[in-house]
Amino acid sequence: MLTEIGPVEIEVPRDRDASFEPVIVRKRQRRLDGIDEIVLSLTARGLTTGEVAAHFAEVYGAKVSNDTISNITDEVLDDMAEWQNRPSTPGGF
Repeated sequence: MLTEIGPVEIEVPRDRDASFEPVIVRKRQRRLDGIDEIVLSLTARGLTTGEVAAHFAEVYGAKVSNDTISNITDEVLDDMAEWQNRPSTPGGF
């Protein structure tokens, strides 16, 4: 799991009927939401995907691929496009 303080290994309990539902870290989640915010902040400041990856390696000791960084920024771009294309409300608000 990649966190704001670097990689953290977590152990997920196993149960026979698969009834365990984690609360803080969802099943198959590989990074916490704070990582996305850091990537977006660095990208907004003009860093390339390679520079963001180098930052994570240097500061957090974590290897983050250029593809992962691109996927994070692409998700935000999709949300921004959806927001920009939303129907306007009467009265301008």
